[in-house]
Amino acid sequence: MHATLIFIYLLFAGTAAGLISSMAGLASLISYPALLSLGLPPVSANVTNTAALVFTGIGSGISSTKELKSHKSDTIRVTILSLLGAIIGSLLLTLAPAKTFQKVVPFFILMAGILMLFSIRRKPTTDLSMNQSTQSLLKRLFIDLAILSVGVYGGYFGAAAGVILLSILSISLTVPLPVSNAIKNFTSLISNLIAILIYAFTTKVYWLMVIPMGIGMFIGGYIGPIIVRHVPTKPLRVCISVAAFGLASYLFYGAYLK
Repeated sequence: MHATLIFIYLLFAGTAAGLISSMAGLASLISYPALLSLGLPPVSANVTNTAALVFTGIGSGISSTKELKSHKSDTIRVTILSLLGAIIGSLLLTLAPAKTFQKVVPFFILMAGILMLFSIRRKPTTDLSMNQSTQSLLKRLFIDLAILSVGVYGGYFGAAAGVILLSILSISLTVPLPVSNAIKNFTSLISNLIAILIYAFTTKVYWLMVIPMGIGMFIGGYIGPIIVRHVPTKPLRVCISVAAFGLASYLFYGAYLK
């Protein structure tokens, strides 16, 4: 394929992936297969995709400034936990192949879809600190552990880590979906930055492919939060759940039936 066509192909794939990622966290449905279709080895496609996803985080971060500024404490807490997890997960990837984790991935994503459906019944409040007045210490520790675990998962394997984190935040934070989504996007940005710094020294990143895909992801990442802000919450949560169920089924087939 001609270099110009590859650039355009990755630009459009990146835009679509950035849009989906900044709305739900399912960028790998588009960007990862797009890189594989150009002949990249699976591991290189994974880390190249992670590098491009940084631009989704930048775009969505700029677009979600209002939500992030008004929920600083939650953003900092979730980011620190996810960051620690991402470091652990990225280091684990250098010690053990991601295939050892593929058997349980479909069940993680299935659980994320179920959690997202349950979150439909939750009503947003003005509480900005994980509902501290009503949550027991044990429950908060469990939530923190869940967020840390998602960070480990994201740094180690990555597929649909965003939608899993969004589902957990939708259950644990009594805030509107655009706020949970903004925190998820910012957290993913920091986690991806750390992961790519580690990957850059351990495996091959195709930086020339990161550029067009990154531009597209920035555009899609900027537009996504705007759509989330104006689309009715319940239908959007249902769509995210359905997408998670579909991805879980696909990965289950690949892990157990293929």
